[in-house]
Formats: sequence, structure tokens, C-alpha cells
Amino acid sequence: QVQLVESGGGLVQAGGSLRLSCATSGLTFSNSAMGWFRQASGKEREFVAFINWSIRFYADSVRGRFTISRDNAKNTVYLQMDSLLPEDTAVYYCAVHDRGAWASRSSYRFWGQGTQVTVSS
Repeated sequence: QVQLVESGGGLVQAGGSLRLSCATSGLTFSNSAMGWFRQASGKEREFVAFINWSIRFYADSVRGRFTISRDNAKNTVYLQMDSLLPEDTAVYYCAVHDRGAWASRSSYRFWGQGTQVTVSS
């Protein structure tokens, strides 16, 4: 079955960086478009970034600070997060895009368990 395992979260000061990883199995990763979402406490899960074989797309709130990438040889998608802000604090999830709008939660079929990112001021 499809499995997604996020890692790399932690506690960082504002202005710092983290790199999240999402290791996948059970799917043809090179043919799969992937996304990152995040959910802050008490808020809805929101789109962060999307990648397929030729396109990268970002939420306005992270564009210019975050970079999504993939390594097809390792079946892994990454999220490099720089210039972190306290408002970036959330649980971050990776997901496999199925069909539909890149920024819509309903367009994704499989999800990881999430990794906590906490940015202190």
C-alpha cells in the first residue's frame, strides 16, 4: 500500500531554516505529483507547495522562502524552508496529488502522518 513518511521537523528560531523530507513507497513516484500542506493549531489544513515533473507552485505566504524539490531515485519529496516566521508553526503533511486543483485538499489521495515545525520568535 502507499505510505508517506515525513521527517525533519523541529524547533527553530525565527529567521532559521529547516528541510522536511517525505519518503514514499507503494507508488510509481516518478509519475506522481506531490504536495505539501500544513495545519496550525485550531486552523484548517492549508496548501503550501506542489511539484510535478515540470512545475513548482507555491502558496503566496511561502513563495520566495520555501522550495519544493524531489529526488526520483530516492522516491522522496523535500521542502526547504528558509527565513522561517512564527506563523509558519504547524504540522506539515505531504500528500500524493490525484486530480484537480493543485492547492485543494480534496485533490490529494494519500497523506503522511505529519511532522511538527515550531518557529520561536
